[in-house]
Amino acid sequence: MRYTPLFFLAPMVLVQAQANEYFSTETAQKALFPAATSFTAKPLALDDAARDEIERLSDVRQRWKEQPVWEAFDQQKFLGWYIEDRVIGKHEFIRYALAISPAGKVIGIEIMEYLETYGDQVREASWRGQFIGRDEHSGFKLGRDIQNISGATLSCRNLTNGVKRLLVLQQLYLKPPG
Repeated sequence: MRYTPLFFLAPMVLVQAQANEYFSTETAQKALFPAATSFTAKPLALDDAARDEIERLSDVRQRWKEQPVWEAFDQQKFLGWYIEDRVIGKHEFIRYALAISPAGKVIGIEIMEYLETYGDQVREASWRGQFIGRDEHSGFKLGRDIQNISGATLSCRNLTNGVKRLLVLQQLYLKPPG
């Protein structure tokens, strides 16, 4: 057989898409609020007017009509809000969690699930650490206020926009209990 079909001779190279889940809700909650003794689910229902207001103030579209939110407590002491969100990377969604203090400042961010084949440097603590202490009035310009990562520009931009949007959402619709 002089001309064997190519698929028998050439090694098969498959790009494997794998879901990399790094945190469950419970493990992300403990990572972001290690002192918390309880979390109370407070999902936020957003009508079209609320979603438009978030977009107007953040310049980022609020895609979801319901935003998963939890209040974090150490016994009776309110520690802040734990919010889960999704943004698009290049082709796939990035699921992340944001912790916000009662004063409206970022406590931390964790990448819960990253599906893209590259660009997962956004999971590095040094990149995520840029958000700590920021509030809705902080600068969020990628490349100026927030460092970009070559090869992960869309993930960086969309995560940055997501944090900015959630900080506006918190200021508008989440108030400390009590």
